[in-house]
Amino acid sequence: MVQRNTDVSVQVSGSHDTAACTVIEVLDRVSGKWAIGILIATAHGPVRFTELERSIKGISRRMLTLTLRNLERDGLLVRKVYPTVPPKVEYTATDIALELYESLASLTSWAERHRTAIAAARDAYDRAER
Repeated sequence: MVQRNTDVSVQVSGSHDTAACTVIEVLDRVSGKWAIGILIATAHGPVRFTELERSIKGISRRMLTLTLRNLERDGLLVRKVYPTVPPKVEYTATDIALELYESLASLTSWAERHRTAIAAARDAYDRAER
């Protein structure tokens, strides 16, 4: 097997380029393992925490909570707590999240159209690396 350098780093000009850091942080956040599923789920209207937990396979309650907080902090989700017992909490995508959803839908469509070609390329690569 051939060793390859797969470490991708982004260099930001200047040591304190806040705008570039923010862009990188947001891209990291929305491209994370769980964020895309949450954003897709909330794009169609308010979703309760337990609905999200059931619809996103494999996510722990802790990771769901952290991801929701981060998406809320970035202005992509709005959290609404209803004063009931037990408390009812809903998450809704903001306008900027709905704009992002359009891009995610395009990316998903692209991936579906090209999945056969990508699978064939992976197989060919793996055979060549043996």
